[in-house]
Amino acid sequence: MMEKKISVLVGSLRKESFNRKIANELIRLAPKTLKMEIVEIGNLPLYNEDIDTNSPKEWTDFRDKIKNSDAILFVSPEYNRTIPGALKNAIDVGSRPAGKSVWKGKSGAVVTVSPGAPGGLASNHNIRQAVVFLDVPIMQQPEAYIGRVNELLLEDGKTVNEKTEKFLTDYMLAFEKWINHF
Repeated sequence: MMEKKISVLVGSLRKESFNRKIANELIRLAPKTLKMEIVEIGNLPLYNEDIDTNSPKEWTDFRDKIKNSDAILFVSPEYNRTIPGALKNAIDVGSRPAGKSVWKGKSGAVVTVSPGAPGGLASNHNIRQAVVFLDVPIMQQPEAYIGRVNELLLEDGKTVNEKTEKFLTDYMLAFEKWINHF
């Protein structure tokens, strides 16, 4: 299989967030054909069409990273039953200016993570809804709503237990298969 470059967007900006920990585990467990990199979104100025003719460097750098990716993996919490503002802003920055979306045709997948039982279900579906409109085919199965994440981490607080590791490994194998269709 050909090597694929994957941009990983983490919806939580907190350095020690559960989402970042799961994103790092997904990267660790991914097949070697997937070259995965977390693309930071916390430094992106809020999208404002008035300044898009002279885009901030942060927008240009972000757009270039996404444009040069083969696929996208979204790893996100749920804030108030929807997408965290920083992630929605990143989606908007990448979709503009009109007609020049960097998302178009990139395959993707969504993993949501929460200490709560539903595992970010609403956010997962909101992310899917937003990016499908942008022509990002999203992997349908398996779905990944990781609830009670605080109970799945080992004593180091970073790596997951054996059962969760198997689920994440299988998820990444399915993701590899999914993106190789495109």
